Amino acid sequence: MATTRYTANDLRRQVGSPRSKGRENKDTLCRNVVIYGNCRYEDQGCTFNHDQNKMSSSQTDLTSKKTFNVDSPSFTPAGQPQPPAKKSTFSSQAASAAPFTPRGANVTPNLQQQATAETSIFNPAAIREFTPQNYDIGNTNSVNGAAQDSVYNDPFTSMNSLGPALPPAGQFNPYANDHSTMGGSGATFYPQHGSFPAGLTQPPNYHLYTPYDSYRQDLQPWQRSTYDFFMPEKMREHMQKKMYATQQVMPSLPQLERWHSLVPLDTNNRKNSSSFGYPSWMYKAQNSRTGRHYALRRIEGYRLTNDKAITTAMKEWKKIKNANIVTVHDIFTTREFGDSSLIFAYDYHPLSATLQEHHFPSHGPRFRALNFIPENVLWGYICQITNALRIIHSSKLAARCLELSKIIVSEKDRIRLAACSILDVVQFETNTRSILELQQEDLIKFGRVMLSLATNTLPVHLNNIQAALDSLGTKYTSNLKEAIAWLISPVGPGELKPFDNFITGISTQMTAFFDLALQDGDEKESILAKELENGRVARLLMKLATITERGDLAGMQGWSETGDRYQLKLFRDYVFHQVDADGKPRLSIGHILNCLNKLDAGLEEMVVLTSRDNDNVFVLTYRELRQMFERSFNELVKHSKHGAPGAN
Repeated sequence: MATTRYTANDLRRQVGSPRSKGRENKDTLCRNVVIYGNCRYEDQGCTFNHDQNKMSSSQTDLTSKKTFNVDSPSFTPAGQPQPPAKKSTFSSQAASAAPFTPRGANVTPNLQQQATAETSIFNPAAIREFTPQNYDIGNTNSVNGAAQDSVYNDPFTSMNSLGPALPPAGQFNPYANDHSTMGGSGATFYPQHGSFPAGLTQPPNYHLYTPYDSYRQDLQPWQRSTYDFFMPEKMREHMQKKMYATQQVMPSLPQLERWHSLVPLDTNNRKNSSSFGYPSWMYKAQNSRTGRHYALRRIEGYRLTNDKAITTAMKEWKKIKNANIVTVHDIFTTREFGDSSLIFAYDYHPLSATLQEHHFPSHGPRFRALNFIPENVLWGYICQITNALRIIHSSKLAARCLELSKIIVSEKDRIRLAACSILDVVQFETNTRSILELQQEDLIKFGRVMLSLATNTLPVHLNNIQAALDSLGTKYTSNLKEAIAWLISPVGPGELKPFDNFITGISTQMTAFFDLALQDGDEKESILAKELENGRVARLLMKLATITERGDLAGMQGWSETGDRYQLKLFRDYVFHQVDADGKPRLSIGHILNCLNKLDAGLEEMVVLTSRDNDNVFVLTYRELRQMFERSFNELVKHSKHGAPGAN
């Protein structure tokens, strides 16, 4: 049932003496006619007058005889100034009032519901027009009545320019994956609604540093520390140590043909010829042609008698590209060391250590084993060496140098075979064994390396293989013991151990290692995401530094102090030279990064720039600053001899 509402005028009328519902109602204009223009109850028993032009004089006389009149002035004490007469009008809010239902009228519920629904119809005449406050649209350029201002449209201007005034071509979205739908096809973000303009209305927050990894527990979700914007401190320190090791030089060493800045990489100065039959040394060197750093392995005292040894080895081994094999790039001979030496150039992995140095650090002439090696680490070594041997054997080659001192650890539990192709050159003329026999020998050496690590014993001290295998049962699972036993067990003459069977047997461990590798990749990607914007910010700073505080340019004195450059100078002070209320420097990295990111994104946010003497104040948007920034830098590029430095 609809609820009847009464206004203040109705209450005043009810205060007076009761009057009959006779002819008096016929001379009173119905309130529904005044408010809505008609009365739905005119034919349903409404006794009021519904003709606005027919006002009888009796109504006027009756109104004058009332004790209380709506239009009569209120009581005012004597001696007080009388306020001006109040004009009686109906406000626009009266449109939302409930319909007036005359007493005694027989109105069905359906008619009441219909009347209620009628009042809920939107009446634009009763609502004031919405006007945005404090919004400056004076700088918006219009073409044919539509806003045409770069990528980010003015929302109010865009709404006013809907319909036929829209341009036929949509705005270009630089962040869209498919730019074909943003061109002149007139496509919109909402194809089902033809009234929405194409293009972005607000810039996406791609420049505001939103890391997607987990937050630290001691900070609120909106809080950041300085290191949240960069890689972890330990990783940064480790990478800096690698870069420092790459730049080390030792001028006393000889300079080869196109190799310079040699630095020895061996941790001891003892000659050892057990691996290759000749003493070998390791150096770090830089190639003068490519500028890259390489690891040079020198075979001392070797005299090359057949050039085919180098060409054959280089042809086959340069095809091998594997994550667990150090790639060989060049093989050559030299006499710069005072003898005939054979040089192998490999990829350089800074701060790498061999498995022997990593797990058996030397103390004088003897070695001391480290603590117990976890089984998951040993399985990781097995999976990585298996991956290397798989590609080597499938290329009809053999590693031939599987030793603790020839396998390097470049990262945490990340190993690579570092001496491939050497014996193929050194023993090119003396080798009488087939490639299948050499591949079977690789499996036995593989097993001895893993048994040495599992028992904390150097390979030269593994005299009783069976006793060493039996000791594994107390520390490791039977799967690891069986895998090592299969590798190290010899075969009879003419027999072969299929390596594919071994790969099938450790498939469970291979999948587990693969999962760990994927997790490590995800972790490094999340760290890389923190560094994603640092290169962009550095490029922005370099451009800004070339503009501000510059002297004369093309005959213009004080170039950086005039025009757009002056506002950029004030922006530089706003970002880097702010002080607090006490005059102390404000060193907030969040403020600096936030301002630079907004400048690079060209947001519509306003910024107030004040000169140091407080005589000049500019109120600009970051988009305007961005445009000034681009114009100033392009002017520098125009007068530069070599053009823009790199990609801009």
